[in-house]
Amino acid sequence: MEGLVEFKTDDGAVVTVEAVDEGAGAGSRLVARGDDGTVQATRTFEGALSSVRSAAASALRVFRDGSLQPDAVEIEFGVKLTAEAGALIAKSAVEGHLVVKLTWSPGRSDAPPETDVTS
Repeated sequence: MEGLVEFKTDDGAVVTVEAVDEGAGAGSRLVARGDDGTVQATRTFEGALSSVRSAAASALRVFRDGSLQPDAVEIEFGVKLTAEAGALIAKSAVEGHLVVKLTWSPGRSDAPPETDVTS
């Protein structure tokens, strides 16, 4: 079952998101429910997204620091938010959802052709 989860930002604003089910019957839960049934997250919105930011920075480092030396790197992945775990990299219909696009400027002599890598 999917529901609503409220995250507070560091400055006190409330961000309400539709969240994934974390598995019924998984034992005790460290969340609170409001009168309207909305789950109150245990982390701030920024705290929930910090692991996603770290994952993006690591992936960017892998593609920028390698031998390919692209002019631009685009990394796309889905994010699911849960009340307890915070942000998770989403699984797509296939096994994982990660799209990487590397581009080089025209006229650059050492540039390989544009590459799309989907995993």
